[in-house]
Formats: sequence, structure tokens, C-alpha cells
Amino acid sequence: MQSIGRWMVSLPGGGSSGEINYKMRGSGCMLLYSTLCSSPAVGAMLLKCRATCLLALALFSCLCVAQWNPDQQNIQTFERPLNWVYPGDPVPETPAQPGSFEIRHPVPVATVAVECLESYVHVEVKKDMFGTGHPINPDGLTLGDCRVTGQDSGAQVLIFEYELQNCGSDLKMTEDSFIYSYVLNYNPQVNNESPVVRTSRAAVLVSCHYPRRHNVSSLPLDPLWVPFSAVKVSEEFLYFSLKLMTDDWGFERPSYQYYLGDMIHIEATVMQYFHVPLRVYVDSCVATMAPDVNSNPRYVFIDFHGCFVDASITNSASAFLPRTVENKLRFQLEAFRFLGVESGLLYITCHLRATSAAHAINEQHRACSFIGNTWKEASGAHQACDSCGSGSWSGGGGSGTGTGGGSWSGGGGSGTGTGGGSWSGGGGSGTGTGGGSWSGGGGSGTGTGGGSGSGTGG
Repeated sequence: MQSIGRWMVSLPGGGSSGEINYKMRGSGCMLLYSTLCSSPAVGAMLLKCRATCLLALALFSCLCVAQWNPDQQNIQTFERPLNWVYPGDPVPETPAQPGSFEIRHPVPVATVAVECLESYVHVEVKKDMFGTGHPINPDGLTLGDCRVTGQDSGAQVLIFEYELQNCGSDLKMTEDSFIYSYVLNYNPQVNNESPVVRTSRAAVLVSCHYPRRHNVSSLPLDPLWVPFSAVKVSEEFLYFSLKLMTDDWGFERPSYQYYLGDMIHIEATVMQYFHVPLRVYVDSCVATMAPDVNSNPRYVFIDFHGCFVDASITNSASAFLPRTVENKLRFQLEAFRFLGVESGLLYITCHLRATSAAHAINEQHRACSFIGNTWKEASGAHQACDSCGSGSWSGGGGSGTGTGGGSWSGGGGSGTGTGGGSWSGGGGSGTGTGGGSWSGGGGSGTGTGGGSGSGTGG
């Protein structure tokens, strides 16, 4: 769309000296201003009226911009019909349910320890009494009517220490014992800043049992005589045991199942009783698939009077542990299986020997391990292990032997038995040069250097 027009402009001072031409195209306009100046006087007049002319031009340009356009007045239409509706009330979501859920029930915890002494009772209670991670308030804990006497910040325990007759103790007497009973009470205390508690009330029964018949003197009883029965027992029996132990050596292992790569911890013991101080050795050990020690396949992993040859043969970590107690010897054996045999069941049979602790460690009495390409003895007498590398050894000393695990005893000559655990052999006694008395199953004998009684425990 285009329009063309012309405005005549009359200048002051007479006559028309110019015209304004305009064109309108679309929504805009273009102004053309032409002026005919016929004289200098007219030009001077125009300069004086410049402001007026500019104002007029600005107003006119606004009129051009605001010109009416019929196309812009059309009613607005939509390409798609409106389908929006006012939203309804929200619908609550159904929470997802877990696949399996079990309520965690509290489990018993060992947080109270009692020590019954000669004239007073010592009770220790962990600050985390319920095992929930929340320490209790000591003000709410009492032993009868007695309050806490101290605490150990390092061990995080609260301590009670009172005489037996205090703290509302209840004394009962049975045929064999005096029993002092106490009640350890805990009542939760509310914090001044909060009305809630995270522990519940609890009552724990604490008791101390004292035998009615015993030496009540404060001095130790150290008799100089030895009863005849004790002498008789000490001369006739040596008790050995061979046990599977837990990894920390604290307890006998409840399971006999091992996996390849595990360490089998074994403890050999000779019971001291009334004997002179004894030292135990493991002369030999053999692993078989059947209880018969001579069956095949068989693997001798300790041989030559206490040489732990498994480490030197298979480069394993099997070894005797350093000896801490004379009548006990601990060793570890790396788990293995026989090649080509499907069954994982193994029988281990060991021959144990006991001598006087005063007897020197030598090639017949030793516990040698192959560690770092050298042989070392469990008690530090490494020179006794020199012959382990060559495999040479010599026998000596009278001994009685028994095979197996369980318990057995033989008397009046030689005896053998199969079982598990400890065993004893009886039937005579003998003496050895330089080492006091010894005894073994199966008659009497004499051995040089102290003599020995020996047995094999499975």
C-alpha cells in the first residue's frame, strides 16, 4: 500500500517558499521536504524557524507511524482448539513396598562384668549399656542403693566397688556356697532441655558365690608335703592333647572345615599336673585319607624329630610359632588336598613327646621351621636344627606311644588306642639321667638326658 501527498508550507514574511512531500508505504512513511529559497532573506527566516519546523516534522512522523492498518484489526484465531481444563484435586501416591522386611529385635549384649574379691565386689558397666551406641547417664545407674564410684574414660566403663555387705546385698547360704546378690538398676534421666529418652529401664541381677569350705587365711597356703595319691598319679600318667584352634588362639575351633589358602592352627599340650616342669615336642605328623597312618596317599609334613619339612618342600608358610609356654607348642599348617582325590577329608596324626624342661634342646628334642631359606627353632636354639636340611636323625630314649585323637589309657605293658583329643599311657615309670623322673605308656624304660614319655595325639 502506498500513498503520495504534498503539503504546502507558508513561511512568515510572505509567500510560500517550500513544500513537504510525503509518501506512505505499509506501516511507515517517508517525508520529503524541499524548500525553494529565492532570496537570502528567506533563508535567514528559515533558520530562525528551524525549531518550529523540526517540531512539525516530528508530529507528522508520529502520525505516519500510527496510521491505520486494516490487516492488524483481524480477530486472532488458533491453529488448534483449546483443550485445557481447570486441574482437579491431587491424588495421593501409593508408596512402594519393600520386597522383604523384618523388624530388628534387640539382641543381648555383654556389657556388665563382675569380679568377686575376698571382701568386696567390683562391678564394671559399659557406658553403652544397651549396645545401641547411646551412652547412658551415670546418674541413673545404681547398684542397689549405691552410686557409681568411678569411671574409666579409656575403656568407657562405669565402676562400682563396695564391700560385700553394702548396697542392699541379699545373703543366701547353700550347702556348698555363700551367695551375695545385688540388683543393678538403671532409670533413664530426662535432659533439662528435652523431654525424650532413648533408653529404657533395666534391672540386672549380680551375684557372687563363695565356697563354704576353703582356706580363709589371707596368707597363701603352700604345703611342703605331697599326698601319696598325687605322687602315684604323677608317676603313672602323662596327658597329651592336640587341638584345632581359632585364628587368635583364644579358643578351640568349633568347626573342622577349611578352604585352600586357610591356615590350620594346631596346639599340642602336655598337662603339667604334679610333674616336674615339662616341655612338649611334635616329633612327626602325617596326613592321610583314612585313619590308618600307613594308608596311601599319605603326606609327612613334620619329620626327623620336629623338622617342619612342609615349608621346605612346598614353599608354604607352615611353621612352628615361637614357644611361650614350655608345656604347649603351637604350629600352623597351610591347608592342602591330595592331587587327583575328590574327597576333601583328611586325617592328621601326630607323635608327641614330653621331656623335662631342664633338658637341653638337641637333635632329638626340637621344633624347627624353615623360614627365609634357613631353619629356626621355636625356643631360639637354632643350632639344633642343623641336621633338618640333610634329613639325618637318630632315635633314643625309652617311650610309650599311642595313636589317635579322643582319649585312651593303657596300663600294665604297652597299649595303643585310637580316638581324639588327649590320651595317657600307663603301666610303670622310669628315670632318666640328668632329668628327673618320666613316665610313658607301655612298661618302664630309661633314657639318657632326662628320659621322655611320648604319645601320639590325633
